[in-house]
Amino acid sequence: MRIAYLECFSGISGDMFLGALLDAGVPAELFSRTVEALGVEARLEISRVQRSGISAVKLDVLVAGEKELPREEFLQQHGHHHHHHHDHEDAAHGHHVDAHDDHAHDDHAHHKHEPHGHEHAGHTHPSHKHDDHGQSHRGLKEIRQIINKAAISESAKRRAIRIFEALGAAEAKIHNTDIEKIHFHEVGAIDAIVDITCASVGVEALGVDEIICSPLNVGGGMVKCAHGTFPVPAPATLELLKNAPVYSGEIQKELVTPTGAAIVSVLANRFASFPGIRTEKIGYGAGTRDFKDFPNVLRLTVGETTEGHKVLAPEETITILEANVDDMTPQVFGYVMERALQEGALDVFATAVQMKKNRPAMLLTVLSYPEDAQRLTQLIFAETTTIGVRTRQEQRTRLARRHLSVNTKWGEVRMKLANLNGSISNYAPEYEDCRRIAEQQRVPLKAVIQEAIKVYLERENG
Repeated sequence: MRIAYLECFSGISGDMFLGALLDAGVPAELFSRTVEALGVEARLEISRVQRSGISAVKLDVLVAGEKELPREEFLQQHGHHHHHHHDHEDAAHGHHVDAHDDHAHDDHAHHKHEPHGHEHAGHTHPSHKHDDHGQSHRGLKEIRQIINKAAISESAKRRAIRIFEALGAAEAKIHNTDIEKIHFHEVGAIDAIVDITCASVGVEALGVDEIICSPLNVGGGMVKCAHGTFPVPAPATLELLKNAPVYSGEIQKELVTPTGAAIVSVLANRFASFPGIRTEKIGYGAGTRDFKDFPNVLRLTVGETTEGHKVLAPEETITILEANVDDMTPQVFGYVMERALQEGALDVFATAVQMKKNRPAMLLTVLSYPEDAQRLTQLIFAETTTIGVRTRQEQRTRLARRHLSVNTKWGEVRMKLANLNGSISNYAPEYEDCRRIAEQQRVPLKAVIQEAIKVYLERENG
């Protein structure tokens, strides 16, 4: 079984995770293409740095040409007045530390991709809003739309949206508000979209069956946010790390950011000590700070489990939503299926059934993660004629999936690969890529599919 092990002895942030992925072999071009696909005003700056003598990859997201600054440097340059960039960072990594509501606008609180805990009233645009200081924000609905429109795999989209929703849910609980009322500062939202989407795409490219995480060093000391001064970890971070093993070490700085915590909470299959593996790749992702005699890096190790440690593909809990629909037009049914997928459903399908009084009907089945079930249930009630939705929890065993691009004589096609214990068990060309080429080149779709498979097999067989 092919696994990735995260060692968070110096915490974790979004940029550290991306740096570790790059150092472990994920192509930088993949991240660049992902940023381009998102259509946001951002670019990546990648460099190799030293952290207490350890060589590591440092990744920075530049939004509108601005690179993030550590909190102290930002305050030294700008003082304690209101500014438009809102890209302050924590001392260790350069990421925001906590959320605040609409009534708190001090510079300690306006951290990078930091959410607001309340709705912004009095604006006509439904999701792209401004606060009383004229500063722009994005809601989760708009962020979902940006990710869903990107030309990346459907599984990467779902994973990125889950991470964002985990971050939003943590903030919503802290503020005792609804997750849909959480809004992110414009600059910070773009940074977070890039961090989280690249993390989702990068993990897929890594091609592992399972991600295991070490206990997390959250750091120590105090951190300033809009609600006052809090001990580390910040409220959102601690909420996200429920059930995860955490500890505080010698470094009295914030080491785990909310974004890093959200990434771990969604991507890590379990928390454990270093497993028995044959190491293939090692990656080091650098944090912003360079502590004396303490490497501020995240280490990512990729390898095959040794004999005796092989296990089946990891299991996860999913929610099954079902509804009988017998008086709705087919056009609306198709629309509902598309909407459910856009709103985060893992899969949607319909089955012909015969109901009482011999009425023909359709059984709508929606697969989702538990945290998305309530929203999807509301969608089913709003968009269909059903008056009841059945819900149950089931365990799902799934293979790790990744994409590999092949160059056919008509253009590039992504191949979807499924792994079990490090071996490719299934492969298939990405339908949308093949369809696009077939339409552009005016060749049969089946010919494009066959050509993509042929090129892939030739490549695999050398």
